[in-house]
Amino acid sequence: MIQKKSIAALAEDFLEGSENYLIDVLVSTSNKIRVFIDNDDHVSIQDCIALSRHIESSLDREKEDFELEVSSPGIDQPFKHVRQYRKYIGKPVEILKLDGIKLSGVLEKMGNEEVIILPAKQEKNHKKVKQTSQNDNVPVSVLLKEIKETRPVIIF
Repeated sequence: MIQKKSIAALAEDFLEGSENYLIDVLVSTSNKIRVFIDNDDHVSIQDCIALSRHIESSLDREKEDFELEVSSPGIDQPFKHVRQYRKYIGKPVEILKLDGIKLSGVLEKMGNEEVIILPAKQEKNHKKVKQTSQNDNVPVSVLLKEIKETRPVIIF
């Protein structure tokens, strides 16, 4: 079986010095390899192709067959890297804390050990979450070590 560590090392080496960074590597028991990368702006298809070719050229299909997919994380995926928080400053997010408390709002700031969000409130007549003004809500500081997961929120 192909090892996650070896794929991660190949990806990290290739991405070093670029704007892209490794988010995660998943390897199934059937050798389906999924590599997720991101950057502070956006990941291009060319970035994914280049990394895919690098990884594929470093593996030997004669020894082990595999399936390889390289992409950016989907909008439904939780943040796994601190840089993802910085990318979403000014955008809506949902934070689930370790104690089970869920916070939704606009990510205002990202510090070394905390994030600050301006909470959103649910409108009574709509299902959408609406951002309220700073006069209505007080920014909330959440320590990174208290966060179980953070996800971007899409508002239509």
